[in-house]
Amino acid sequence: MSGEFDFIAGLRAIATDPAARGLDDDTAVLEIGNETLVLTQDTMVEGVHALSSQDPADIAWKLVAVNLSDLAAKGAAPVGLLLSHALGKDDERFLAGLREATERFDTPLLGGDTVSMPQGAPRSWTLTAIGRATHTPVPSRSGAQAGDAIYVTGPLGAAMMGFEKLREGTGADSTSYRRPLPQLSVGRALAPIVTAMMDISDGLLLDAWRMGAASGATLAIDSTAVPIAAPENRRSDAMRWGDDYELLFTAPNEAKLPCAVHRIGTVEAGEVPLKLDGEEYAGPGGLGYQH
Repeated sequence: MSGEFDFIAGLRAIATDPAARGLDDDTAVLEIGNETLVLTQDTMVEGVHALSSQDPADIAWKLVAVNLSDLAAKGAAPVGLLLSHALGKDDERFLAGLREATERFDTPLLGGDTVSMPQGAPRSWTLTAIGRATHTPVPSRSGAQAGDAIYVTGPLGAAMMGFEKLREGTGADSTSYRRPLPQLSVGRALAPIVTAMMDISDGLLLDAWRMGAASGATLAIDSTAVPIAAPENRRSDAMRWGDDYELLFTAPNEAKLPCAVHRIGTVEAGEVPLKLDGEEYAGPGGLGYQH
């Protein structure tokens, strides 16, 4: 077992309930009575997802935002959050950021757990987000069909540029990396129209490859059509870096969309999950961030 993909493949043999969606999606979708709940969980690790020197208030904000971004990709309305927190220094700053985020996104903290870590061990933070579906069937990443148009909701690469500014410590604006904004209202507006949707967390190209693989189709992307918030000579990096939390979705070619978005390609019939400027990518290597 060599990494994330192999481990998830092993988990699929255990996660056989229909709510798990075959672990091919970013959320579980659980029907209870007349309600459909959408559940997701993300973890951030010090030194991996956040700089060791980073303000814990920003870590708390981002932890909330990335979980709510998964709900946004399902068109779900947030219901509440459960937090697992590794105790350490500057916990009051973490609490301040958590309060800011829960108030900004109008999502209550409902409970969770705290743990102590061995001295010197990197800290980690885990959040579970619970949402309520506003449209059923809840969009998945597996519904893209040949002939559909491919869209993103906004420019990519801003988080990459923000991270580099933060790492350099120049004081330049790094908000795009530290405090992303989940596209909750946009996701709810798009949910009744899309054939597939997911948020861009690990890079456009890798996430597009995942959508193509789950859908059994080829996502053919024109790199020059991808909007970027980075210098032109960083276009390739911007499509691979991730952390932008815009939405990637497909919709029928003739669909009238309720918001301004950017068309970046077309879904084609085929077994290769991704084409970029005509070049086929059968595997995910080199396309984005992998654990």
